[in-house]
Amino acid sequence: MIVEKLSQLLGKENVEFKPDILESFSRDLSFVSPIRPAYVVKVKNLEEVQNLVKIANETQTPLIPVSSGAPHFRGDTVPGTGGAVIVDLSGMKRVIHISRKHRMAMFEPGVTFGELISAVAKEGLRLNIPLAPRRSKSVLGSLLEREPVVMPIYHWDISDPSGCFEITFGNGELFRTGAAAGSGTIEEQWAAGGSQKEAAGPSSASWYRLIQGAQGTMGIVTWGTARCEILPKLEEPYFIGSSNLENITNALHWLVRLRLANECLVLNNVDVAALLANNGTEFQKIKTSLTPWILFFNIAAYDYYPEERIKGQMEDMNGVAKKIGVQAVKTLGKIHANEFLKIIQQPSSEPYWKIRIQGACQDIFFLTIYEKLDELIKTMHEEADKIGFTTTNIGIYLQPIVQGVNCHCEFNLFYNPLNAAETDKVKQLNSIATRSLMEKGAFFSRPYGENTSLIMNRDAATVAALKKVKQITDPKHIMNPGKLCF
Repeated sequence: MIVEKLSQLLGKENVEFKPDILESFSRDLSFVSPIRPAYVVKVKNLEEVQNLVKIANETQTPLIPVSSGAPHFRGDTVPGTGGAVIVDLSGMKRVIHISRKHRMAMFEPGVTFGELISAVAKEGLRLNIPLAPRRSKSVLGSLLEREPVVMPIYHWDISDPSGCFEITFGNGELFRTGAAAGSGTIEEQWAAGGSQKEAAGPSSASWYRLIQGAQGTMGIVTWGTARCEILPKLEEPYFIGSSNLENITNALHWLVRLRLANECLVLNNVDVAALLANNGTEFQKIKTSLTPWILFFNIAAYDYYPEERIKGQMEDMNGVAKKIGVQAVKTLGKIHANEFLKIIQQPSSEPYWKIRIQGACQDIFFLTIYEKLDELIKTMHEEADKIGFTTTNIGIYLQPIVQGVNCHCEFNLFYNPLNAAETDKVKQLNSIATRSLMEKGAFFSRPYGENTSLIMNRDAATVAALKKVKQITDPKHIMNPGKLCF
C-alpha cells in the first residue's frame, strides 16, 4: 500500500490522513471544486523529495507541492483528481546562503517573507517583495508564481527577482536552472566566485520560464535564489492623490522612466483602506477621506552622499509633478507616507489584509499597458453593474513592471463568504469579467482555477508545446494533474 511506503520513507509522524487535515487541503478561498487528498506528507530535504517522486511514479500517485501556509486563494493547491498526496514543503526552512557582494539569497521553499526579510537585513540587504504578502506566504512560492513586486526600478525581466532553481522533475531527474547549472557542486561554484544569480540557462535555453507559473505541474522545487538590493540610508516617501487616473499614470510613467523611485505603485481608495483598516468602520472612514486614486512612491539614497542624492532626486520629482499638474504630499487624508512605507515593506499584519474586512477576496489580474487601463477598468465596472455587485467595493492595484513598459492590473473583489447571494455574484463576475477583459486586450499570463481553460484555449500552439515538454519532464503525469492544460 502507498501509505506503508510513505511511512517507511518519511516516518509515520510525517504522513497525515486525519479527516480534518485532509479537509483543510480539499478547498481554498477560490471557486475551484473541492477534492479531498488521500494523504498529506511532510518532507525535510532533497533526498526525501526524490524518493517520494520515485514512489509516486511506481504507484501512479498524483503529487501536489505546497510551500505556503493557509489561507490559499487560487485553487492551484486543491487536488485536481482523487487519490492525490499533498507534499508539504513548509518544513524546509533553511536560508542556505546570503551574499551581500552578489546581492543574492538562496533559500528553501518553507522560508516565508518575514523570515527572509530579517535574514537578509542582517547583511544590509532587502528583498523586492509583492504588495504586503500574507505572513504564511513562501518566498519561493511567490517567485514561482511571478507575483509582481513593488520596486519596478529593479524589475528588468518578467522573472525578476528570481535567480536559479533546483527542481526534481516528475520523471525523477534533478535539474538546476541558470548559473546554478554550471560545472561542479554549488559549494565549488561559490569557491570559484559564482553566485547562482543569473536566471537564463543552461546554454541558450531559459528553463526557469518553464518552471515559473507551472503551478507544480512540472516538478518540485527544493531551493531557489532571489536578487536582493542594498538597504537605503535615507528614504523619503510621498503620495500623489487625484480623481484623474491619467494624471496618476503620467506621474507614474516619469517616476519610473527617470528612475527616481524605489517603491512605486498605484492603488484606489478601496485598496488603501483595506491595507490600513482593522475593521469595517475604519475601512469606511479611511476610504471616504481619500481621493479615488493614490500613487505612492519612495525616494531612497544609499551609503555615498545620501543627503545630496535625496536632494537632487526630490528636485527632479518636483519638476515632474509641476509639469503634470499634481502635488506630492507627505500626508493624504489621515495617512502619513512614512507609515504606509512601513506597511508595504513587510508582510501583512494578521488577519491578511485581503480578508480582514469582509472575510474573503477574489482577485482578477492580468498584464496590460497604460493606454488600455481606462477601457479595462470601465469594462470591469460595467460587468459588475450588470450582476449588481457594488463597484465601490472593488479594489484596484496597478503595478508597473519590467521598468514600466507594462503594468500589472489587479481587481480585488472583497466579499462576505457567509453571504450566499454575494458569493454567487462574485463567482459570476469572476467568470464573465475575465472573458470581457480578454476581449478588450487584457493578457492573462497567470491563469488559475476555473478560468484556466478559457484563457489557455486561446493559444493552441502554446498548449501543444507545453504538453510536449510535460511528456518529457513528467511522462506519467503525476505532478498536480488537472491544472493548467494538463
